[in-house]
Amino acid sequence: MEQHDCIIIGSGPAGYTAAIYAARADLKPIMYMGLQPGGQLTTTTEVDNFPGYPQGVDGNAMMEDLKNQAERFGTDIRFGIVTKTELNPEVGGYHTLTIDESTQVQARTVIISTGASAKYLGLPAEEKFMGFGVSACAVCDGFFYKGQEVVVVGAGDTAAEEATYLAKLCPKVTMLVRRDEMRASKAMQNRVLETKNITVLWNTETVDLVGDDKGLTGVQVKNNQTGEEETIPATGFFVAIGHKPNTDIFKGQIDMDDTGYIKTKADSTATNFPGVFCSGDAQDKIYRQAVTAAGTGCMAALESERYLGALGH
Repeated sequence: MEQHDCIIIGSGPAGYTAAIYAARADLKPIMYMGLQPGGQLTTTTEVDNFPGYPQGVDGNAMMEDLKNQAERFGTDIRFGIVTKTELNPEVGGYHTLTIDESTQVQARTVIISTGASAKYLGLPAEEKFMGFGVSACAVCDGFFYKGQEVVVVGAGDTAAEEATYLAKLCPKVTMLVRRDEMRASKAMQNRVLETKNITVLWNTETVDLVGDDKGLTGVQVKNNQTGEEETIPATGFFVAIGHKPNTDIFKGQIDMDDTGYIKTKADSTATNFPGVFCSGDAQDKIYRQAVTAAGTGCMAALESERYLGALGH
């Protein structure tokens, strides 16, 4: 069985940044890219808010840059999915990972960078217009819709935050709420209702998205009380119904909150297992930005180096 000092699970901004720092520290890291090599950013046509790209950058191109940088310092990047983990509770012990349900490898430190996946409604048109009108992150993509009319679907705090953020950029924001009330906190509800250019449509569900070869042009909706349908003109459709952290393989081992986000110690990326660290969206349900994910990837690599150093490796 292969034994390594450091294995990184996942290849988004957190994973690649961890790889860069770990490789420069001569930990000779192994990375397993996972089900979606490059992470969520590979579904984004343009990234405009990551430092170092003054003209913006295509999401796939940016992840390729990070991959090349990690490889430059010697990271061994491998295709493969970690399908099972056996984490060792003893300090200095090896953690065992099963790859693609067949091969087993071991590592003294493991950096979890498996990210999270945005929840969507399941409409075929969501995939069709992904990056051309459909988004799950207003902070990431809202600037591209400045001066345009947009729709937000959702009723929780995230949806309310997305709607109020977009209202600063867009002349009209329509918020679709399935029931006759929101789940958001009272403070967030009041903020939405007091914002003049936000229109809330209660008891309203999305039927379909319409558009052309240039992108989204409208959202077809239905009142679930009256059955009445209409098409709302919009070039942006922001889905804000939550995210699911990609942490299922760690359930029953690593401490998580009730929604599956991995708990890390204060001011640290350390989990409840010695030598196991978590970075990026798998542990961050607040910011969910590429730059913050990269920052925690750096932290995880530095903590892995210090952990190994304390063991004399």
